Amino acid sequence: MDMEARAHSEHPEALRLWLRLLTCTQLVEKQVRSLLRERFDTTLPRFDLMAQLERAPDGLKMNELSRRMMVTGGNVTGITDQLVAEGLVERIDVEGDRRAYRVRLTAKGRKLFNDMARQHEGWIVEAFSGLSDKDMANLHKLLGKVKDHATARQETEA
Repeated sequence: MDMEARAHSEHPEALRLWLRLLTCTQLVEKQVRSLLRERFDTTLPRFDLMAQLERAPDGLKMNELSRRMMVTGGNVTGITDQLVAEGLVERIDVEGDRRAYRVRLTAKGRKLFNDMARQHEGWIVEAFSGLSDKDMANLHKLLGKVKDHATARQETEA
């Protein structure tokens, strides 16, 4: 039973929409996780960490990686240790701070990530292929309104 099946017609439309969004996210994410495992013998968290490093060619400190990925430092350390062992990322000392280091993709890691990212993009395009370009533009615009409203509420509560 998916998340959406929990809602009934007597529930507010907003709740049913929320559950549909969650269900869609879970279905697409499950497919992506499966394909990453099958095609690249990797996980979504490893892909996500490499994606962050790909956007920062000079590398990132561990606390920056943790913040960007919205996970604990321990999670980032475990994934980084695996990727270092496989020669996909490297640790670089931070000048002036003997306790800190930056993590960046190696040439091997950059090549693998680029291969994964190309296929990942195709999987996402396929996931939305049931929508027309106009449908996607409308959905993007509507979700932008939801995002703006939620962001504004969060800012007023802070």
